[in-house]
Amino acid sequence: MTSPHYAFDALMDVTARPSIVFVKGDGAFLRDADGRRYLDFVQGWAVNCLGHSPPLVADALAHQARQLLTPSPAYYNAPSLELAAALVANSAFDEVYFTNSGAEANEGAIKLARKYGALHRGGAFEIITFDGAFHGRTLATMSACGKKAFEPLFEPKVPGFPKAQLNDIASVERLIGPNTVAVMLEPIQGEAGVWPATDQFLRELRALTAARGLLLIVDEIQTGMGRTGKLFGHEHAGIAPDIMTLGKGIGGGVPLAAVLATAAASCFEHGDQGSTFGGNPLMCAAGLVVLNHLAQPDVLAGIAATGRLLEGELQRLSARHGLGEVRGRGLLLALELGRPIGAAVVAEALRDGLLLNAPRPDSLRLMPALNVTREEINQMIAILDVVLTRLGAARCVA
Repeated sequence: MTSPHYAFDALMDVTARPSIVFVKGDGAFLRDADGRRYLDFVQGWAVNCLGHSPPLVADALAHQARQLLTPSPAYYNAPSLELAAALVANSAFDEVYFTNSGAEANEGAIKLARKYGALHRGGAFEIITFDGAFHGRTLATMSACGKKAFEPLFEPKVPGFPKAQLNDIASVERLIGPNTVAVMLEPIQGEAGVWPATDQFLRELRALTAARGLLLIVDEIQTGMGRTGKLFGHEHAGIAPDIMTLGKGIGGGVPLAAVLATAAASCFEHGDQGSTFGGNPLMCAAGLVVLNHLAQPDVLAGIAATGRLLEGELQRLSARHGLGEVRGRGLLLALELGRPIGAAVVAEALRDGLLLNAPRPDSLRLMPALNVTREEINQMIAILDVVLTRLGAARCVA
């Protein structure tokens, strides 16, 4: 069968992509225009928490699409009210503001913190973030990032984001000054190569920010919605932040994100913030069924167990090939390769029908669907084993 012709040059060339066009997805698998099937352990960078085109989400979207797409954010709509209430009921927060993407949610959290500083801390505006952090691609969120590749881009950046070192509480304390209003971090730095903040560090950070009257913001765009085996990653440390952002998995594959805040931190006034499509009923209907499914204790326990299974298989694979550590939590894991062969592994795996991600040249990041099966894990490990063997043999010949 001959695949259709696609004009790739009609899209702006902003990232390297293989010349494959995906046309269908089902659970852990994608199918391209030539009919070839791929096992997907990227899942849209942890977006498709229930796999590709899950019936739960598809049915919710189809039903809502026949009822109401959007009445504009100037009016209430039922799905957004129901999803907001469910998020509050399942978290330590009191209020929710919906956005379309994680970057927009983090932008909203930054604005909220700066408004809090204007009202309650004499105009304080600085938000301490961390080296290696990734918070999005708006101008403010790129400024908040600790990603070295962003430093020369789109200057001048938005000021007010001094960088501390992850898991070093003294480095945070040194940066606190009269202009500090908040500290913002990811429970696990995904783009940096899956580097977790330790539970002890999160507890120390919560104690420090509370003692200094600062807000604690957790960016759970990647770690939220069950990804770590709890509904939200910070729950492992037993802390209660002031602001949390959600994205990726909350929509189960559709563009939905949110800012959650305690009543004390929620200080936007009318006109301060808005989003044309934020909280539209179509996306919120999808988010509601995703949340209701993931919040079930047996589902979360199953994710944690599957994460331990995947971690164990990766550790055995690492030992077999003389690789490095396995990092992360739940179903957000990294395999340290020990040398800069990440791009080669990803390319070889693609040829063998497996989608992987290398956030850094020396590591792989695995973000399968949260309902990935033992059989699919075994299939991934088998393909990756062959790929690593092939690359190892090539190095020996060279």
